[in-house]
Amino acid sequence: MQLMNIDKARYRKHLNIVIVGFIATLLILALVFGQLLIISFSEEGVNNFKYNLLGVILSLLACMATLHSLKTSEFFKEIHYVWQIKQIQNLVYRKLKKIEKAAKNLEIEGLIVLTFYYQSQQQVYQLDDNTLTISKVNKKLTDLQELIAENNLTVDVEQFDKKLIASF
Repeated sequence: MQLMNIDKARYRKHLNIVIVGFIATLLILALVFGQLLIISFSEEGVNNFKYNLLGVILSLLACMATLHSLKTSEFFKEIHYVWQIKQIQNLVYRKLKKIEKAAKNLEIEGLIVLTFYYQSQQQVYQLDDNTLTISKVNKKLTDLQELIAENNLTVDVEQFDKKLIASF
């Protein structure tokens, strides 16, 4: 996966629309499904909790199916991209100690993965307005770039492939 430029205003606007739409749809569908189940299957004097719970589960499944089918649309382009980046960051984070050790040993795969990791974190933090920890990421990226330059190595974020993570 390659990093791409994202229009922050468009990303935030679309993300907010998706969040509000998801919550509203989930709420409405849960009420509708719950009421339909109660009308169809409930007996008088019986607790309807299980029908309401089933209505929430059905509405959640319907919302997830809708999001899944729309994730490749132009509207979801930025949201889906950031979601994929965050998944890759999670994979790297799980193996971060090994990857950092490889980078310190000047293993090119470790340097590539760390470069991608820090640059993708920078991008996501800027998109999400995470100003608290971005300075730490900037420092780590600068230190990594200095290590690469000191050793006359060539590392580009374009060299990153998700398969590299599996080697750690």
